[in-house]
This record gives sequence, structure tokens and C-alpha cells, in this order.
Amino acid sequence: MNKKDYWIGLLSGLLISVFIVCCVLCGRMLLMPADKYEQSSARASGRTNGLMDNIGRGNFDSEEFDDDVIDKINLLKNAIEYYYVEDLDEEILADGLYSGLMNSLGDPYAEYYTPEQWIAMQNSTEGIYYGIGAYMKKDTVTGYPLITGVIRNTPAEEAGILIDDYIYKVDGTDVYDMNLTDVTGMIKGPEGTTVTLDVVRPSTGEEFVMTLERRKVETPTVEYEMLEGGIGYISIAEFDTVTVDQFAEALATLKGNDMESLILDLRGNPGGSLSVVVEIGRMLLPKGLIVYTENKYGERSEYTCDGSRCIDVPMVVLVNGGSASASEILAGAIKDYGIGTLLGTTTYGKGIVQRLIALDDGSAIKLTVSHYYTPLGNDIHKVGIVPDIELEFDSEAYKEDATDNQLEHAIELLQ
Repeated sequence: MNKKDYWIGLLSGLLISVFIVCCVLCGRMLLMPADKYEQSSARASGRTNGLMDNIGRGNFDSEEFDDDVIDKINLLKNAIEYYYVEDLDEEILADGLYSGLMNSLGDPYAEYYTPEQWIAMQNSTEGIYYGIGAYMKKDTVTGYPLITGVIRNTPAEEAGILIDDYIYKVDGTDVYDMNLTDVTGMIKGPEGTTVTLDVVRPSTGEEFVMTLERRKVETPTVEYEMLEGGIGYISIAEFDTVTVDQFAEALATLKGNDMESLILDLRGNPGGSLSVVVEIGRMLLPKGLIVYTENKYGERSEYTCDGSRCIDVPMVVLVNGGSASASEILAGAIKDYGIGTLLGTTTYGKGIVQRLIALDDGSAIKLTVSHYYTPLGNDIHKVGIVPDIELEFDSEAYKEDATDNQLEHAIELLQ
């Protein structure tokens, strides 16, 4: 009986042990299949999955990341592939990784552009698109797009959209903290189609839901006219490639009409190309620095003017909180040299320069690469430029009868 009990007990123990081992192995299989788990440790054999191949294709060097980061990316992707209930799009997953890398910088101006987004951005400089006719920037405080300008005779103007309005929904989608390129892509579309915008007006607290029909919008970046008393007026909406020739034509036309003074309107101008604003500065400024930049290594780049075309008539420059970046470069130089009077409200305060870098696969990134300084060495980043004459814009008067109190005061000064 003792021997029989011994063998029965031994056999039972073995069976229980096998059962426990099987449970452990099955549990492991449920958590992560063995072949998937092994892929997350591909470091030793040098194998990479499709996601990491995409990093190489996008010109990111995996050597910049330590091994733990590479392993974790593989592990996350393997978990997604095994557990995620929806179908996966490898390209979308990779684009999300690149966008996340740029977002991790904590820089609202750093962006990743897919090949399609990059083409759209390049096309936007041509000055023709199908949309509503409003300029926007991403407000870093609220995270929503802020209207900085409205083009005349466009759906945006006809619908009553005003400067400083916020867009918080596009076709029912909340656009909080979305890439501005994606938001504008949602608003643009085929001619004759419609887009619905949810708009908030902080000045009155009103909320509007507007449905606008997309039309062909020609975006002249420069508008000009001769006002009474020999006062020339030039408005620059943004600094694109086409702006140099448009500004040169406007200035030459006004001079040909015996311009005696000039109002330069930079209100709501979100900026644009550094090289473009430098060329325009060379048509107005005296000999000397226009602006200089410094990169992370302390290397300084100077942009100068020979002064051969310096403006020789009194000038008032209109600015506001929507005047940013390249607008502030031009306004800052005019103020430093004392060749014009700045009127309005303190500018946005963007004293940094971004660079667009095209990648081999057709995508691109935008990175902040330097700080810029006015000719007198002023750093206006997150500070802005305080105008010589501070005057708030009267939005109620403008809404009532299109009275522009800032422009009218500029005319009075020059008269």
C-alpha cells in the first residue's frame, strides 16, 4: 500500500506540475505571441519591423535613439498589431510616429508634413486656392485657429467673419490643438462645395454656426490705393514669394502718383518668408542692418540694406497683436531707424525663425532654427513691439459702418 500510494502521489504531482506549466505558457501566449514577443528584442540580430524601415525612409537616423527606445517602439507596434480591433494602415501609423516626434519638442511651430501636405503648402504660395478667404494662425494660448485677416469679396467677408474670431469646429469636428495645415485643409475644398464653421467672437461672447460655399480665392498679398492729401496706403497680408513683386509694383505706382506720405498696414499679418521681408526692407530702409539671427551654436547671420531706396516721405506703420514674425522684423527695423511711426497695439512677439526641410520621400518638416534680433539688438520673442502710439481697434465702430479708427488716426497724423 505504501508503494502504491507513493507512485499515485508522484504521478499526481507530475500531472499538477504539467498543468501549472501549461497555464503559465498559455497565459504568456495570451499576453503576447512568442513570435511577436521575439520581434521586440530584434536588437541582437539587427532586425527591424516595417515601422522602423519607415523611419529610415523618412531620413531619421535610428542611431539617434538608444536601444530601449527602439525596443519600446517595436513593442508598442507589436501590441497594436496583435490586439487592436480595427484594421491597421502602416503609413498612417508611421506618419503618427513622425508627427509625435515633432510634437514632443513642445514647439507650436514645429510640424511634420506628409507628401500631400507638403505639396499643398507649396501650392499655397501661388496665391490661388478654393476656400473661404480668411487668414488664420494657431493661437498658442487657446489651441484654436484665430482669424488674423479677411480677404475682401470672399465667402468669409460675406458671412461676417471678423479679425480675432476663433474657429473651434469645422464640419462638426473640434479642431482644438490640431495642426493648422490640417485645419486649413478641412476648410479648403472643391469649388461650389460647402463647409460649416463654429465661430466664437471673444469681443462680444457670441457664438455662430456658419455654412459657407467654397469659391476660387485669389489672394493678393499686397493691396494699395492713393488716399486724399497725397497719402499712399499699402497693406501687406503676408510675406510670400509673390509679395516682393507685388509690393514693388504698389510702391512704384504710388510714387508715380506723387505720393507725399505712406501708411504701411501690417495688421493681422502672420509673417512668412525671411528672405521676402528682407527684400521688402531693402525698398524702405536706410543703409545698415535689417535683422540678424543667431542659431543654437551662436552663429550669427546678418541681413543688410545698402540704403539706395530708402523711403523719403513720412510713414505710419499700423500694427496689432496679429502682426507676427516677418511683420515684426519689418516693423522693428522701421522703429529702430526712426523712419516711421508705429500705431496700434503691441505685436504678437514671435522672434524666432523656422526652416522648412524637404525629405527624400516627399515629406517635409518645419523646425525652429534660430532667434532673430532687430537692428538695435532687441529680442522681441514673447514680448512683441510696443507701438509709438497705442490705440485699440474699435471693432464695434467697424461693425456698424466700417469705420477704421486706427487708419483714420494715421491719416490725421500724416495730414
